[in-house]
Amino acid sequence: MSKTDVSGLSQLGAKVDLPQSPEEAVLERVPSGNRGDDYLVRFTAPEFTSLCPMTGQPDFAHIVIDYVPDEWLVESKSLKLFLHSFRNHGAFHEDCTIDIAKRLVSLLSPRWLRIGAYWYPRGGIPIDVFWQTGKPPEGLWLPDQGVPTYRGRG
Repeated sequence: MSKTDVSGLSQLGAKVDLPQSPEEAVLERVPSGNRGDDYLVRFTAPEFTSLCPMTGQPDFAHIVIDYVPDEWLVESKSLKLFLHSFRNHGAFHEDCTIDIAKRLVSLLSPRWLRIGAYWYPRGGIPIDVFWQTGKPPEGLWLPDQGVPTYRGRG
């Protein structure tokens, strides 16, 4: 088994300050050691935070990112820092969700990617946002994202 080449990474193993915006955040990638195989990679961010662009109040979401790599894998520390950069970012739920997905697609050119963003209620209404690049590869084991729709306390 070969070791993943991490020589070009700037954040892994280094002390890095949180980026102040998604635009400032550096997403990094590493070569996939399993090119040609269809497998699912899942990242779950159950405590995602951004800001309402109108009020500046915090918004919270449970985000699930599933992707089938091609040549590249996202480096997980850089993804964590990227997601944290939204804490100071004012944008609507839909914009945050789609921006995350498109930034990953631009970086990785995955065989397939989907994102499910399960936003907690704002004004009494939860907003869930879903996006994907197309149909998943045939035969791919694609588990449910495991996040129930919002039911409140009852």
